[in-house]
Amino acid sequence: MTRFNPKNNRFPYLAALFFGVAIAGTLFLDRPAPSPHKETVPPIGENTAFNPLSDHPEYQLVLGLQEAFVRNAKINRPSVVNISSAKELVEKSSWYDPHSPDSQSWFLSLKKWLSRNLREKKYISKTLGSGLIINSQGYIITNYHVIENSENLLVRLPDNRDHFAKVIGVDPKTDLAVLKIFSLRTLPQPEFGSSRDVKVGQWVMAIGNPYGLQGTVTVGVISGIGRTDLGIAAYENFLQTDASINPGNSGGPLVNLEGKIIGLNTTVAAIGSGVGFAIPIEMALQVAEELIENGNVERGWLGVGIQEMTPDLASAFDLPALTNGVLVNSVADNAPADSGGVFRGDVIIRYNGEKVRDLRLFRHMVADTQVGQVVPIKVLREGREKNLRVKIGKLPS
Repeated sequence: MTRFNPKNNRFPYLAALFFGVAIAGTLFLDRPAPSPHKETVPPIGENTAFNPLSDHPEYQLVLGLQEAFVRNAKINRPSVVNISSAKELVEKSSWYDPHSPDSQSWFLSLKKWLSRNLREKKYISKTLGSGLIINSQGYIITNYHVIENSENLLVRLPDNRDHFAKVIGVDPKTDLAVLKIFSLRTLPQPEFGSSRDVKVGQWVMAIGNPYGLQGTVTVGVISGIGRTDLGIAAYENFLQTDASINPGNSGGPLVNLEGKIIGLNTTVAAIGSGVGFAIPIEMALQVAEELIENGNVERGWLGVGIQEMTPDLASAFDLPALTNGVLVNSVADNAPADSGGVFRGDVIIRYNGEKVRDLRLFRHMVADTQVGQVVPIKVLREGREKNLRVKIGKLPS
């Protein structure tokens, strides 16, 4: 009898092995090759957003601009306060009246009266505008029209702490005022820039409390510089911006892209939206310094009536080549100009060493001169230059 020996019967095993390899190879060959660019499916819940602009330089510039606005708002908002007028809520109280039907014992009536008069006072407030903390000592600059005819001024800090404010001084001629609060906590110290280097088209940010909405930020550009004759104040040299300025924004800062304050928002034009104005920060700080030191602002006074030197006037005075200067059309008796030898008909072409370009600039030059200072003035008189020295007086109030 022949026994089964696997070694002597290998064919079935080899056939099965060959058949299995053939099937596996067929399945492998029919399977599509993986794409080298196939994206890996992220887990559910993972952010799969794809931004096709992320690699573009222009997009990165926009992101940089956005980050600058966010940074500047974070830096400057803590210096902007809300200014309100506060009115005490008074409940009528009466002393003990023995004839009153509601009369009580003398002791109970006294207790009731004391509880009414010694309790914590309550106030209602009405938002007036914004203000800017200018130093850690608690001095705040705002617009004069914000606090005009108001009493019991209440200043609310960005952390919602309220402080009653004292009026240090006002200057209606520039529409500026300075307040002071007392705080045990450290107040922020903002960083100031320069408005002299501002160019039309530069980005700016306005911060304030329009309609009582504290810390509101709006963005725009500088639309114009040196705006005058707007009827807002006696001395005007405004920055114009299209950053939205609404009621309540007055007194808040105008900030450049570097995060530095270049102006104090003042008003929005009645002619339409997108036209707002700010006082240059140099003028605002100069007035604030004088108000803090003296309680008022002293301005230089020459005592002359002046008008713009137009081409027609230049021809009439036989000065056709003259392109700058102001014409003196009157001189007040005993005024500094009268004592210094200025005559009616003189054309002032230089003041204190600087060229007189127009009437607006000349008014500011005289007003900014220290009272009592002797300044050199160059005039054209009958076609000839004449040098004078005039001691500047104090502008009458």
